[in-house]
Amino acid sequence: MSRYTGPSWKVSRRLGISLSGTGKELEKRPYAPGQHGPNARGKKSEYGQQLTEKQKLRHMYGMTERQFKNVYIKAGKIRTGLHGENFMILLETRLDNLVYRLGLARTRRAARQLVNHGHVLVDGKRVDIPSYSVKPGQTISLREKSANLTVVAEAIEVNNFVPEYLSFDADSKVGTFVRLPERSELSAEINEQLIVEYYSR
Repeated sequence: MSRYTGPSWKVSRRLGISLSGTGKELEKRPYAPGQHGPNARGKKSEYGQQLTEKQKLRHMYGMTERQFKNVYIKAGKIRTGLHGENFMILLETRLDNLVYRLGLARTRRAARQLVNHGHVLVDGKRVDIPSYSVKPGQTISLREKSANLTVVAEAIEVNNFVPEYLSFDADSKVGTFVRLPERSELSAEINEQLIVEYYSR
């Protein structure tokens, strides 16, 4: 399954979650797009709820189904903790996600483009793989020329929150992945147990 590249607002309204992180997609029309509009969301079956939750998280991180399931399988091999929570934590360690969390990009999609185009450094070395799993203690920065990109400056200007599991120096534009996040620090809009149930069918 390929990655969705269409308008994110359509997916946001269909799934009832803001993929941009701003919430603007749901302000005027907090219902699914299409001719049925506000009446499109009826009571879902158990399977429907599980599928929706899986799609919400997958689209949130901008991943293909194969990528998403591979991370889920990897999380299942961790011997400590809960499968669902480990899954959420592994997703959070993706390089494109941490570039977004640091405020170097306004959306995860924009962060993924920065990584793909070779603008991002991990421990001073260029990494152009968005799915690269960052380890605690590693630093994330931008190439010297990339640090002056308008999209980066605009993102930093509007960002007013960096999670506690990250540190960021706005002057040098260098961030550090301090530690793995706790589940309580991740999205409360996601019920990961429904995703575990979906893949356990």
